[in-house]
Amino acid sequence: MASEAAAHETADNKAEHDEIVLGLLQSVERNGTQSQRDLASELGIALGLVNSYLKRCVNKGLLKVQEVPARRYAYYLTPQGFAEKSRLTASYFAHSFSFFRRARANCETILAEAASRNLKRIVLAGASDLAEIMTLCARDYPLTLVAIVDPKSERKKFAGLPVVRDFSEVETFDAVMITSIDTPDAAHASAVAAVGAGRVLVPELLKLRREETALPRAVAGGSR
Repeated sequence: MASEAAAHETADNKAEHDEIVLGLLQSVERNGTQSQRDLASELGIALGLVNSYLKRCVNKGLLKVQEVPARRYAYYLTPQGFAEKSRLTASYFAHSFSFFRRARANCETILAEAASRNLKRIVLAGASDLAEIMTLCARDYPLTLVAIVDPKSERKKFAGLPVVRDFSEVETFDAVMITSIDTPDAAHASAVAAVGAGRVLVPELLKLRREETALPRAVAGGSR
């Protein structure tokens, strides 16, 4: 189990690394003269990390750097950089399609379980791609998705559902499905605190620890 978890962590780290490199190469291709601070803001990462990745890309021959007026630097993609951007783009789309297939299968499983337990009104915990896929799949099941709880989201609606900050803002519901991708552990803990473990459903792909997601079936059902 430990080696499997380490493998997943390594894969996740590589995916994150590749996503940053791809975003950096795409941004430099569009505008290689923008400041590192602007790059950090666009990519949503720390300024120091942008500096580290720029140096790494230059050392690997993906970017070349040139001094420009006002003591600034401009970055340009090399032929190797263009080739790497194309490779990472293809890999990104392949990964996205693979994620969609896995997520859809997971959503079907969770929704079927909810229907079998007669859980009619469902709240999603986390505004994410997974929540969007869940809303698409839910149309085929005798249940209603009533809202998305996401304390970090600034949206009022997502995937056609109202977004609120806390479970107390939803009038009645029977269960919570965890759809947070960035912080599934925190979303799960919050949901359990709100409704109890027996009414929290977790897609397998989120890979929460088994002891955290064990559901006492006898507690299933009922309305808040």
